[in-house]
Amino acid sequence: MTTKAGTTVAADPSDPSPPAVRLLRRRGVEFTLTVVAVLLSMYGYCAVGLAKNGTVPPGAADYGAGLGVLALLAHLVVRVRAPYADPLLLPIAVLLNGLGLVLIHRLDLETPGDQAAPAQLNWSTLGVALFITVVALLRDHRVLQRYAYVSVVAALALLVLPILFPPVNGARIWVRIAGFSLQPGEFAKVLLAVFFAGYLAANRNALAYAGRQIWRFKRLQLPTGRVLGPIVTIWLLSVGVLVLERDLGTSLLFFGLFVIMLYVATGRTGWIAVGLLLACVGAVAVGWLEPHVHSRVEDWLHPFASIEAGEGPGQLAQSLFAFAAGGLLGTGLGLGHSVLIGFAAKSDFILATAGEELGLAGLSAIFLLYALLVERGYRTGLALRDPFGRLLAIGLASIVALQVFVIAGGVTGLIPLTGMAMPFLAQGGSSVVTNWIIVALLMRLSDSARRQYDRHDGPQDRAAAFGRGA
Repeated sequence: MTTKAGTTVAADPSDPSPPAVRLLRRRGVEFTLTVVAVLLSMYGYCAVGLAKNGTVPPGAADYGAGLGVLALLAHLVVRVRAPYADPLLLPIAVLLNGLGLVLIHRLDLETPGDQAAPAQLNWSTLGVALFITVVALLRDHRVLQRYAYVSVVAALALLVLPILFPPVNGARIWVRIAGFSLQPGEFAKVLLAVFFAGYLAANRNALAYAGRQIWRFKRLQLPTGRVLGPIVTIWLLSVGVLVLERDLGTSLLFFGLFVIMLYVATGRTGWIAVGLLLACVGAVAVGWLEPHVHSRVEDWLHPFASIEAGEGPGQLAQSLFAFAAGGLLGTGLGLGHSVLIGFAAKSDFILATAGEELGLAGLSAIFLLYALLVERGYRTGLALRDPFGRLLAIGLASIVALQVFVIAGGVTGLIPLTGMAMPFLAQGGSSVVTNWIIVALLMRLSDSARRQYDRHDGPQDRAAAFGRGA
């Protein structure tokens, strides 16, 4: 050791070594929060029954038991296979999924001939089962990097598949066979995140265009033509999806995901500028040339045109009315009229029901849950040391963030409607299954991030990566 005078002396073997700081697992916190999430979901279910019929629904116990068993199984697998995983991810997913089941059940009461809650519960069960499978079997997230190009091939195949089937509500995003429906694009986004993370991790130095020829405009750095190839290819892919499938939401999601991950990998603001420019060019061109997308843009620009024409309010107008009726505290679960939105009330416009019956306060709480879910994903990415894991965690969290922005922006009139499903809340089996897989991967990544800080790292390193008590 070194003295104050600058001389070095041999360490005394009898000197006590610095105490090792044990990283807390926080599984007890996760269990407590998961129980609270189940209880809040049960309360919402009972509140709907009391508001509609004046009694507690007869299936309340079964609903609570089913959701509780699923949450408990997920927690037990995490406790055994990923003990250092982030303790907030699972409770947030359980609460959002439970609230989604409550809202769908509430709308089912207005549509006796169209019961969606039982099917959504079955899909949720499948999603939790896949969550358990991923957490239990995927021991090292770096294994996924080997299958980056396999992932992109599978993703492209899933994106092309709906083109072979008839359109549903103007968009070709569904595969329907013998009464069974599936949205392959939901699974493709996870596969593309794996590919983007693997590709960018392997080529991040080349994509940083550290060469001599860089286009400059004041302080803005733009990439050279040689390195524009990857982003132009992804742009053409997203525009192709938009043109062939008439799916504005998926196109925005794919392109936005790639630009975000590209910026994280290279740290160059020029990619953001080019990405926004290409996105605007593609959206404007397709918005004018493709009739289905153009009609959505017109509805966005003139949401009350159908009322002025004497045809009654359209879906977007009814959604805006629902938000206005909710006010600050909402009308109360089961006491709103968002079912007037029509066939998309349980899917695209499920957020309108939450806004009307829970009010601005409840809607803000839901957005905070999503924000916390995304923040924990970003925190995991910043803590990971390997580039692939870092990019994958940020990409998966960005998928959730982009979906929430695109969907919330559409139903509130901020941007044109996209037809995507709100993560965990909206009716959609493919969506809820995919989001449970995303949470499972984030759990595995967060467990790896915390494990890498072994006993040789000091408490400052751990606190900087995870925050005190995280």
